[in-house]
Amino acid sequence: MISALAEISKVAGSTENVMPALKAAIKVGATVGEICDALRAVWGVYRSSEAF
Repeated sequence: MISALAEISKVAGSTENVMPALKAAIKVGATVGEICDALRAVWGVYRSSEAF
């Protein structure tokens, strides 16, 4: 499972489609939280800015 999460991080940092990596991680038992952590490590967390 660790290699599947590493693949998500690798693909998320590129221009490749992340869906195949996400499906592979789910098939080996990765949780939504683990997948989100892998994506968060690459993309960060969205923080809205105040408009005014």
